[in-house]
Amino acid sequence: MARLSPENLHRAEAIVALYPERRSGLIPICHLAQAQDGYLTEEAMEDIAKICGVSPAEVRGTASFYDMLHTEPVGKYVFAVCTNIACMLAGAYEVLDHAEHRLGIHPGQTTADGMFTLEEAECLAGCDKAVCVQVNHRFFGPIDQDGFDRLVDDLTAGRLDDTVPPHGVLSRVQRQVGLPGHQSSERAEGATA
Repeated sequence: MARLSPENLHRAEAIVALYPERRSGLIPICHLAQAQDGYLTEEAMEDIAKICGVSPAEVRGTASFYDMLHTEPVGKYVFAVCTNIACMLAGAYEVLDHAEHRLGIHPGQTTADGMFTLEEAECLAGCDKAVCVQVNHRFFGPIDQDGFDRLVDDLTAGRLDDTVPPHGVLSRVQRQVGLPGHQSSERAEGATA
């Protein structure tokens, strides 16, 4: 199991410096740790707790509440197939059934090679593109069974590497602007003095 890398520890400290309270950096640092390992390891959650000044239980509680955070290993690509009403009427259950057969897994499972995890999603807010599918929180749709097969083939062949990073990476852009929270408050105090 992995702890936060030295580079990510440095980045985590920069994140908490953006907030007036260290604990406010909890979710962004969870995303940082998940980008490192694909999920939140026990050791990373301990590091996050120390950095944010909270207990490891609070980190786990937060991580288990949000479905974008995982505390167990998942595939390199996490498929979420929307089955809410608009997608259901457009054939979502047929796409989900096809996905299960194509990948050889059920929702909540990961392929033996660690490449794909399949999830059923309540609503992805892509009703205008029903059936909507997310891969690592990138939207695709409308998707039918043939479209799902093309998506799997493209991911496997690496043709979507520029569009879909490995699971856990929300943004490939690092923040380079803004003032750390403690500096802003110091400047504000100096301005009123």
